[in-house]
Amino acid sequence: VMGRGERVPRGPGRERGEPAGSAVKPHAPACDRNRDPILAVLREHFADRRRVLEIGSGTGQHAVHFAAALPHLVWQTADLPAHHAGMRMWLDEAALPNVLPPLALDVRRDDWHGGRYDAVFSANTLHIMGWPEVEGFFRGVGAVLEPAGVLAVYGPFNYGGAFTAESNARFDAWLKARDPASGVRDFEAVDALARGVGLVLADDVPMPANNRTLVWRRLR
Repeated sequence: VMGRGERVPRGPGRERGEPAGSAVKPHAPACDRNRDPILAVLREHFADRRRVLEIGSGTGQHAVHFAAALPHLVWQTADLPAHHAGMRMWLDEAALPNVLPPLALDVRRDDWHGGRYDAVFSANTLHIMGWPEVEGFFRGVGAVLEPAGVLAVYGPFNYGGAFTAESNARFDAWLKARDPASGVRDFEAVDALARGVGLVLADDVPMPANNRTLVWRRLR
């Protein structure tokens, strides 16, 4: 998640970066800051994974960083089509054999439910979606994730209905001022959706800037 005052909410499944259609390669400074703490979690929980779907790849910065560091993974990027051109700039420059071109993915649709992956990753997406889109996110994960699959989600979360930091409360107010349907999600509500598709929480890792990386593993 971007530092407070740097986060820019966008449509369902999107990541931060320059506006779509920009001729300049998009760059999200937050990715530079959070990529290594997230990578430490993925090194542990994706060590035995093979094929990862990233929902909301955005600029593509996370994809190229994680795929370079974890060459045993095939990393499938995905986002709304408006972000594919900028993402391809990062992918083309990195030229990694284990990063696949982006899929068109909108969590409000079910046309992406036919894929099969043993891991799914998403960063900074749930709080910029409306709740119906969050529900769609988990329905889709339930459709594409294989038995014993792993889901890792990075972002800010509330616990027991309370913000974990005043900065998260300010961020939530800023989000809602731009889009009343968005906002920092309650961990318990998100975990209930995960459990509804057969996922059990395996880890809840504190991250810099009052964020978390939540990891679930599928039992069925």
